Amino acid sequence: MHNIRWFIFIENYVMKRSNTGYVKELLHTENKQLKKLHDIVNESLEKEDSLLKEIKDAKKEKTSTGQRAADQIAQFGGSWKFIILFAIILAVWVLINTLLPRDKQFDPFPFILMNLVLSCIAALQAPIIMMSQNRQEEKDRERNENDYMVNLKAEIEIRTLHQKIDLLIEEQFKQLMETQAEQIKLMQKIVEGKR
Repeated sequence: MHNIRWFIFIENYVMKRSNTGYVKELLHTENKQLKKLHDIVNESLEKEDSLLKEIKDAKKEKTSTGQRAADQIAQFGGSWKFIILFAIILAVWVLINTLLPRDKQFDPFPFILMNLVLSCIAALQAPIIMMSQNRQEEKDRERNENDYMVNLKAEIEIRTLHQKIDLLIEEQFKQLMETQAEQIKLMQKIVEGKR
């Protein structure tokens, strides 16, 4: 009975000594793998920051006075303020030229002057709105290019992360196989020691 206790004590001592080194090695390997993952994440974040800076810098667009004026006129011309103001002006125009005596009307009934003014406004407003739409189209094209760059970068990052994770999995599998081999050796020593 005493020999069995002594044998169990020695066996536990050997297991603890070999397991301590093994556990330390396993923790060290685990720390290395976590550091690799941490480095991968930091690298990805740095690349993303540089891409975001490029996109933000692209938004700092220099516009000429004419372009800003075209944008403002197009914005006002496509608003309810413009429609209501224009309807009021037309209503006042028609009322003045129908309610005043014939000799005081500046644009009598077929309202030829009003038609001329409306035609001139339409002739000027159309190209201004088209200029603004062309600029908006350029902005949309740039935004689409930026979206494409972000999507492409995300795809590349995902592929890279997949490759790196696969590499880490292979390393962990290799470590697991080594661990199992070490455990088998220890079990064989225990079995041989009991004989």
